[in-house]
Amino acid sequence: MVLTPSVPEALRWLCQATSDLQAARNDIRRCCPNWVLFKVHQALEKALVAAVLCRGEAFAGHRGLMGMAQRLEAEEPELRGLVLDVQWLCDCGVDSKATQYPSYHPFPMTPSEAFPSVDEEEVLKRAQKVLVTLKDHVGRK
Repeated sequence: MVLTPSVPEALRWLCQATSDLQAARNDIRRCCPNWVLFKVHQALEKALVAAVLCRGEAFAGHRGLMGMAQRLEAEEPELRGLVLDVQWLCDCGVDSKATQYPSYHPFPMTPSEAFPSVDEEEVLKRAQKVLVTLKDHVGRK
């Protein structure tokens, strides 16, 4: 599906990103860090798509969180530091697959057991920082 590039479409994606991050916040300290990480992934993905859409570029598919962050940072100087923040989040386990599928972990581990030491609050703080940065970026367009 090709999305129409525009600021209104970008704002629509940012609205859902904000909702996804709130859903992640609702799961903190509920013994399911994999769901917190997954929902943060969903929020970041939508916020990064929004930043691409507000540039007037069609969005036909993504290159993953890091690919989008790298492209945006390279083309938008005010987004310097975006790649480091997204990389930090990915290093914490923010991912769409490893948080959901047992095949991404050694047997017999499941995703619900794979992230016992993640600092959920710190992940949410960093994700919120990225979301604010991208909202500000879209707001300047």
